[in-house]
Formats: sequence, C-alpha cells, structure tokens
Amino acid sequence: MSTESRLATLTSWNADWAGLRVAVLGLSMTGFSVADTLAELGAEVLVLSESAEEEYAKLLPVIGARLELGPLGEVPAALTAFAPEVVVASPGFSPSHPLIRWAQESGIAIWGDVELAWRVRDKVTRPDGSAADWVLITGTNGKTTTTRMTASLLVAGGLRAAPCGNIGVPVLDAVRDPAGFDVLVVELSSHQLWYLGQSRPEGELYPYSSVCLNLADDHLVWHGSAQAYRDAKAVVYRNTRVACVYNKSDEATREMVEDAEVVEGARAIGFDLGTPGPSDLGIVDGLVVDRAFLDDRARSALELTTVADLENAGLAAPHMVQNVLAASALARSLGVEPERIHEALQEFRLDAHRIEVVARHAGVTWIDDSKATNPHAAASSLRAYPGAVWIVGGDLKGVDIADLVATAGVTARAAVVIGVERASVVAAFRRHAPAVPVFEVDAGETGLVMNRVVEIAAGIVDGEGTVLLAPAAASFDQFSSYADRGHRFAEAVRDWIDRGSTDDAGRTPPSL
Repeated sequence: MSTESRLATLTSWNADWAGLRVAVLGLSMTGFSVADTLAELGAEVLVLSESAEEEYAKLLPVIGARLELGPLGEVPAALTAFAPEVVVASPGFSPSHPLIRWAQESGIAIWGDVELAWRVRDKVTRPDGSAADWVLITGTNGKTTTTRMTASLLVAGGLRAAPCGNIGVPVLDAVRDPAGFDVLVVELSSHQLWYLGQSRPEGELYPYSSVCLNLADDHLVWHGSAQAYRDAKAVVYRNTRVACVYNKSDEATREMVEDAEVVEGARAIGFDLGTPGPSDLGIVDGLVVDRAFLDDRARSALELTTVADLENAGLAAPHMVQNVLAASALARSLGVEPERIHEALQEFRLDAHRIEVVARHAGVTWIDDSKATNPHAAASSLRAYPGAVWIVGGDLKGVDIADLVATAGVTARAAVVIGVERASVVAAFRRHAPAVPVFEVDAGETGLVMNRVVEIAAGIVDGEGTVLLAPAAASFDQFSSYADRGHRFAEAVRDWIDRGSTDDAGRTPPSL
C-alpha cells in the first residue's frame, strides 16, 4: 500500500497506525501531546526541537519517542535519514520555515495537531457510539473569551463541553480525556488554521458550528501577507454542518461565509450590536435577543439577557457584547435554552488582563487590557474608554499602527509609549494625532518600565480619569508574556497607591 493510500485510512483511533514514521516539529505543550498520542497509537516518532523543557525531554524516551535537539535553520541529517511519512508541526512553524518547505518539496504530508486530533476523535465516544461534536472559534480578537463563554453556556444547557485548542489545552488532550464530551469548543489560531488548510480530504474537519469573530491585520510576518492571514482564518467555516456565525459589522467575516464550502443546509447566522433581522442575534431596547433559532423568527425574538445584566457581570464593553452574541449563537445552534444562557452569563467572569479593572482610587480607574496585543483589540478598548490615558507599544509584529492612532488614538487624553518599537508609535502620533500629548518610557528601563509608566500616567490624570493599558502589540520585547506585562502593571499601580500620590516622582515630565 502506498503512503498516500495508507494515510487515507487513518481516520480513526482504531485504524492501523503501527510503524507509521512521523516527525514532530517542536516540543512545547502541543508538540508533546502530538508525540504522546502517536506513541500510544504505535507510530514511530522522531521529535525535532531547538530546545525543550526538561520534563518533556525526560518523558519522550519513556513513551517511546526519539528527541533530536539543535538548530533547525537547515534540515537536520537525522530528519532526512528518518524519512518521515508525515510531518506534524507545532503552530510556531511558519509556512516559510525551512523544514516546512522541505516537507512540501518532498511531497510529505503536513499535519497540525488539530488535524491529528480530528482523525482520532473517536477514542472516547458518547453513549450512542458517536464522537463529540466540534465547535470552532477564531478571529483576530476575542477568541479565548468566546471559547470559554461558549463552553460555559453549553455546560449550563446540560451538555458535557470542554474548551480546548489555542486556549491552552491541546485538542489531543481533550480528545483522549477518558471522561468524554458531547462537544469540544475549539479555539483556533490563524497558524493552526493554516495547517488545516493543507489537509487532504480525509483529514478535513466537519464542525457542527463555527465562527470568525472579526478580522484585522495580525501575524503578518508569520503568514507573509494580509491576504494569506485572511485566507487562513476563512478555513474555520469549511465543511460547517449547522451554523456559520459571522460578525455583521465586519464585512470580511460575511464574505468568508459566502465563499465557504459548507455542508448543505448549514445556515449563516449574523450578529452585531444593532436590531437583528431574521437569522440574526442583536440588541433591541437594551435586550440581547435571538431571531435565528426559533420557528417564528420573521415576527418575534427570544430574550437571552439584558445589557444591564451584562454590565453587572463586567461584559458590557461593546466588543465584549459582540463576544456574548457570538457565544450565544453557537450555544443556541446546539439547542441551549435562553433561560440557561441568561443564568450562565450572570455567572461568567472574564480572565485576567482582559479589560480588567485593577484599581479604583482617588478618582482614577486603572484598567489592564494587556491581552490587547494588536491594533484591532486596542481599538475596541479605546472605544470602550474614550478619553483614557493610553499605555501603548511593544512588539508590533509587522503591523502598522498608524491607522489605529488616526482613528481611535485621537480620542486619548494622552499616550504613554513603551517597547522597542517606540519610534514608529511616536511618529504615528506626530503625524495623525498631534494634539495628543505623548510621553515615552525608555526601553532600557525594562525592570522598572511599569513603575515609570504608572508614575507618568498618574501625573497626567491628576486625580480624575482612566488609565488604560491596551498596548496594541506583543509583549516579548520587554516581558515574558502579556500576562507578565499585565501583572507588572497591576503591581506598579498598587505600589503607587500604597506610596500615595504626593511623591515627587509622579510629576508629569514634558511631553514629546
């Protein structure tokens, strides 16, 4: 049997995986879940990684996999000698990576961890013998919140559901969980979706429902262009069986649905903050309503919750209401009753570093939205808090911040600029928002960046206003993660409050 013919048969946990030669690229949490799964299936596994956590490195020989550590800028001799039949790459490996190009040129099948998980999704089945349904969630922003929220709504509706994927729990771990699930709510990054776009027919996903929340330029270096990024995101709708949920206020998501090859009978379900039409979810007189999943949707609607209730739960920012609408649409597609959605939303709370109020003191509100790692996310935060002192900057990931400054940035009371790419941020303000005072924190002050930021911001607000950390950039230039950046901000705010606001260090320096 040819390799291609054999791979076409590998669509079940119970298929014959024995002896299949698989090269696994990367040994992060995802890479280990892939190696562990394949070893359990009886495949021959070679893991290649430039570095590895000690725990994973020690476990690989225990499970029966080999590890090759070293530079991957060129194709290692160990890889060519291994002659893999399949390469399974961790999401960090871009399409332009030498190992991915080598696999493509060699005609070797390239999978991501999500495709592997789909192929073996029947390891643990439901009482009727069927595998769990999958709900797919992507978007430039809001993925993790919407994934968590959707899973919460499904559980409230009596379904065994688990959030997984890019949210931090590898899909393969969820698939192999002996408890079993009715629904897997899978957050997908554009990187994971690119790999799904390489799938052969037998490896393609058939999700129950899917959503792309929004689209804005991001990860352009990884994908190579804005069009390639958009095309990767669009894969989320492919083969959807029941509901393609899209953002009516984001034209790109509607076009993705229109262009998608879906299962006959799948419906397009829109959402936005306006009055919904039939087959939509939206807002009417302060009520969050569903006009999609009811028999008389032409003349009536079902109340899911109220904007006032969302405000009490910390979910009333416009972009957060959109996440609520998307999650509710996905839950309704699976039959969750409106009453259960209302109850679950009252209990739901956001993760840290997502428009999180870290302090209210002496007339000033300090907000940590460190998760706003791109301009689209930062724009949403600025719209929610107009007139805030805006803390912005970091690793821009190849994205031009000028449009953000020209549109949302002009509403800021002032800007405090951090990060290694400060020059381009400052230049954008000078050109597009010259009336906004700009203050710069030197990148050399890495250990004390947030202390200085807070001192400057406190001097600007002077006892009244909002300070918003919404960097519109990645954090790795100065911090270990967006969470580390948010933690340091919150600590600096608390230190400032503990010291009191009369410290001379809090005097505002001249703006640029």
